[in-house]
Amino acid sequence: MPDLAIRNATRDDLSFIIRLIAHDTVLDLIDDPAEAHGPEYLAAFEAISTDPNQLLLVAESDGTAVGTFQLTFTPGIFRRGAWRCSIEGVHVSPDHRNKRIGEKMMTWATDQARTRGCTMVQLTSNKKRTDAHRFYERLGFSRSHEGFKLYL
Repeated sequence: MPDLAIRNATRDDLSFIIRLIAHDTVLDLIDDPAEAHGPEYLAAFEAISTDPNQLLLVAESDGTAVGTFQLTFTPGIFRRGAWRCSIEGVHVSPDHRNKRIGEKMMTWATDQARTRGCTMVQLTSNKKRTDAHRFYERLGFSRSHEGFKLYL
């Protein structure tokens, strides 16, 4: 398993992050890496980076960005006021896949969730991403719920 450093994303990482998201061919996306420093992305980055319950992260191997993901920490009433951690936007660059980078990213995420007192880690994955589903199940995630989305 390669050495992996995980750090908070910076504005300079936006092109890399959006390129990874746009590369995901199973999604019908409108994201364009050429617009990474446009007002919409910068406003979203600012909102995420100033919210203590949000982390936009970049994984690096030997100083090279190889992955990204976002964590959201949410308080709830359910389960006696338990906090949960949602993992979103998990992407590893295509030329760095199958090197256990995603596994290290998920281990880091669950460690952060435990540190913050979360009792659950949750994520959604597009139904077309069957390789990702096998990956998450191998890490112990279970298909316990059906997800629904309404795009506005």
